[in-house]
Amino acid sequence: MTLAHRLGQAAALLFLLGLLTGGGIAMVMTGALDADVRAMVASHLNALLGAFWIAAVAWSLPLLRYGELGQRRLALATVLPAYANWLVTAVKAVLRVHGVSLGGSAANSAVFVALNVAVVLPSLAAAAGWALGFGPKRAPG
Repeated sequence: MTLAHRLGQAAALLFLLGLLTGGGIAMVMTGALDADVRAMVASHLNALLGAFWIAAVAWSLPLLRYGELGQRRLALATVLPAYANWLVTAVKAVLRVHGVSLGGSAANSAVFVALNVAVVLPSLAAAAGWALGFGPKRAPG
């Protein structure tokens, strides 16, 4: 199975999780689930956008100057924060915290750390690596 195929699978699964999270939005809006509706919508959208990002990386692999190892690293650096963004945002919806700064409650601080460590910093690194990968291809050897 090629790396692009595996990335396609990862994108499809995250897209499915995003659609299922849409069902969670309905549960929150009807009172069947106690969570913050805005954060649940954000989780839903994070999954859909993450799936598109993963699919775009898969599509662009042959255009990048990276060899097999570099492509695998980029794939991992893209998939992990995309999934983490969906999951951490869904958890913060249930915890009813924003997680945009340290302090407040232990749950808020934990979400802040998780978002920065698992989502923000890795996403920035992956996006930079992806953008830089479109540079001129290296000569063999």
